[in-house]
Amino acid sequence: MQQPGFIIGGLVLFIIGILNGSLTSGTGLFVTLFLIRWFGLDYKHAVAYTLVMVGVFWNGAGAVTVGLLSDIKWDWLIALLLGSFIGGYIGSHLAILKGNTLIKRSYEIITILIGLKLLFG
Repeated sequence: MQQPGFIIGGLVLFIIGILNGSLTSGTGLFVTLFLIRWFGLDYKHAVAYTLVMVGVFWNGAGAVTVGLLSDIKWDWLIALLLGSFIGGYIGSHLAILKGNTLIKRSYEIITILIGLKLLFG
Protein backbone atom coordinates (compact mmCIF):
# COMPACT_ATOMS: atom_id res chain seq x y z
CA MET A 1 0.00 0.00 0.00
CA GLN A 2 1.26 3.45 -0.91
CA GLN A 3 1.64 6.36 1.49
CA PRO A 4 -1.67 8.06 0.49
CA GLY A 5 -3.45 4.79 1.33
CA PHE A 6 -1.93 4.76 4.81
CA ILE A 7 -2.81 8.43 5.34
CA ILE A 8 -6.43 7.90 4.29
CA GLY A 9 -6.62 4.74 6.41
CA GLY A 10 -5.21 6.62 9.40
CA LEU A 11 -7.72 9.42 8.95
CA VAL A 12 -10.62 6.95 8.80
CA LEU A 13 -9.36 5.25 11.96
CA PHE A 14 -9.10 8.69 13.59
CA ILE A 15 -12.76 9.38 12.73
CA ILE A 16 -13.77 5.98 14.09
CA GLY A 17 -11.83 6.88 17.26
CA ILE A 18 -13.87 10.08 17.60
CA LEU A 19 -17.04 8.01 17.20
CA ASN A 20 -15.70 5.65 19.87
CA GLY A 21 -15.50 8.55 22.29
CA SER A 22 -18.98 9.83 21.50
CA LEU A 23 -20.97 6.62 20.90
CA THR A 24 -19.11 4.55 23.52
CA SER A 25 -19.75 1.11 22.05
CA GLY A 26 -19.64 -0.85 18.85
CA THR A 27 -16.78 0.92 17.11
CA GLY A 28 -14.43 -2.04 17.55
CA LEU A 29 -16.52 -3.83 14.94
CA PHE A 30 -15.96 -0.97 12.49
CA VAL A 31 -12.24 -0.96 13.19
CA THR A 32 -11.90 -4.70 12.62
CA LEU A 33 -13.89 -4.65 9.39
CA PHE A 34 -11.98 -1.58 8.17
CA LEU A 35 -8.61 -3.20 8.90
CA ILE A 36 -9.68 -6.26 6.91
CA ARG A 37 -11.11 -4.34 3.96
CA TRP A 38 -8.72 -1.37 3.68
CA PHE A 39 -5.41 -2.79 4.86
CA GLY A 40 -6.03 -6.41 3.79
CA LEU A 41 -5.42 -7.99 7.18
CA ASP A 42 -6.79 -11.43 8.00
CA TYR A 43 -9.30 -11.78 10.84
CA LYS A 44 -6.74 -12.96 13.39
CA HIS A 45 -4.46 -9.96 12.88
CA ALA A 46 -7.33 -7.48 12.50
CA VAL A 47 -8.83 -8.58 15.82
CA ALA A 48 -5.42 -8.35 17.51
CA TYR A 49 -4.88 -4.81 16.22
CA THR A 50 -8.42 -3.86 17.24
CA LEU A 51 -7.86 -5.14 20.76
CA VAL A 52 -4.74 -3.03 21.09
CA MET A 53 -6.06 0.15 19.45
CA VAL A 54 -9.58 0.13 20.86
CA GLY A 55 -8.97 -1.76 24.09
CA VAL A 56 -5.82 -0.06 25.26
CA PHE A 57 -5.62 3.36 23.65
CA TRP A 58 -9.19 4.49 22.94
CA ASN A 59 -10.84 2.87 25.94
CA GLY A 60 -7.89 3.83 28.12
CA ALA A 61 -8.29 7.48 27.16
CA GLY A 62 -12.02 7.19 27.78
CA ALA A 63 -11.45 5.59 31.18
CA VAL A 64 -9.15 8.41 32.25
CA THR A 65 -11.67 11.01 31.07
CA VAL A 66 -14.61 9.34 32.81
CA GLY A 67 -12.49 8.90 35.92
CA LEU A 68 -11.74 12.61 35.98
CA LEU A 69 -15.37 13.61 35.42
CA SER A 70 -17.24 11.12 37.62
CA ASP A 71 -16.97 8.39 40.24
CA ILE A 72 -15.38 5.05 39.42
CA LYS A 73 -16.95 1.81 40.66
CA TRP A 74 -13.71 0.36 42.01
CA ASP A 75 -15.46 -2.75 43.36
CA TRP A 76 -16.14 -3.84 39.73
CA LEU A 77 -12.50 -3.56 38.69
CA ILE A 78 -11.29 -7.05 39.71
CA ALA A 79 -14.17 -8.85 37.95
CA LEU A 80 -13.74 -6.75 34.81
CA LEU A 81 -9.98 -7.30 34.66
CA LEU A 82 -10.29 -11.04 35.30
CA GLY A 83 -12.95 -11.40 32.61
CA SER A 84 -10.88 -9.40 30.16
CA PHE A 85 -7.64 -11.29 30.75
CA ILE A 86 -9.22 -14.77 30.85
CA GLY A 87 -11.34 -14.08 27.75
CA GLY A 88 -8.37 -12.58 25.92
CA TYR A 89 -6.16 -15.53 26.78
CA ILE A 90 -8.72 -18.14 25.75
CA GLY A 91 -9.52 -16.26 22.53
CA SER A 92 -5.86 -15.87 21.64
CA HIS A 93 -5.15 -19.51 22.41
CA LEU A 94 -8.04 -20.66 20.19
CA ALA A 95 -6.97 -18.28 17.40
CA ILE A 96 -3.48 -19.76 17.39
CA LEU A 97 -4.76 -23.35 17.48
CA LYS A 98 -7.70 -23.11 15.07
CA GLY A 99 -6.74 -20.21 12.79
CA ASN A 100 -8.77 -17.65 10.90
CA THR A 101 -11.81 -19.79 10.11
CA LEU A 102 -12.82 -20.17 13.75
CA ILE A 103 -12.15 -16.49 14.43
CA LYS A 104 -14.17 -15.40 11.40
CA ARG A 105 -17.17 -17.61 12.25
CA SER A 106 -17.11 -16.66 15.93
CA TYR A 107 -16.84 -13.00 15.04
CA GLU A 108 -19.78 -13.22 12.63
CA ILE A 109 -21.99 -15.04 15.15
CA ILE A 110 -21.19 -12.63 17.98
CA THR A 111 -21.72 -9.62 15.72
CA ILE A 112 -25.14 -10.89 14.61
CA LEU A 113 -26.17 -11.68 18.21
CA ILE A 114 -25.10 -8.23 19.43
CA GLY A 115 -26.93 -6.59 16.53
CA LEU A 116 -30.09 -8.52 17.37
CA LYS A 117 -29.74 -7.58 21.04
CA LEU A 118 -29.39 -3.90 20.11
CA LEU A 119 -32.40 -4.03 17.79
CA PHE A 120 -34.76 -6.02 20.00
CA GLY A 121 -33.42 -5.32 23.50
